[in-house]
Amino acid sequence: MANPILTKKYHFCASHKYGNEYWNQEQNLKVFGKDYNNHGHNYVLEVSVTGPVNSDTGWLVDLPHLNQIVKSNVINILDHSQIEQDIEWFKDKQPSSEMLVIWIWDQIVKDFKKAKLHKIRLVETPTIQTDYYGPTSQ
Repeated sequence: MANPILTKKYHFCASHKYGNEYWNQEQNLKVFGKDYNNHGHNYVLEVSVTGPVNSDTGWLVDLPHLNQIVKSNVINILDHSQIEQDIEWFKDKQPSSEMLVIWIWDQIVKDFKKAKLHKIRLVETPTIQTDYYGPTSQ
């Protein structure tokens, strides 16, 4: 029997600005358009885990423990941040949702023992979401 996948949603607000410091303003505006200006999003983060169900509890993962992992390593850091300024990892990277899911994965994967991190989904806008299954899924 395949293991179930449990997904928990979290919310945070953060701002960012796209830009390439090696380009002039004209090139940045041509490539990034209005996103060259500082702007923010109300993100929805979905963290999916999988693994065997504990026969004593009927749970795949202890939800308070999952919340502690995600909130302390991700939400409390990203919420109300200026991503590319406040988070060292982004100092030389674009603060895109594609890069955010990689950073989020790396922040939390180390804290999973019995349950396995399966997928990160970051919803940036109603029409943009990014999924990441970790570095070994590629």
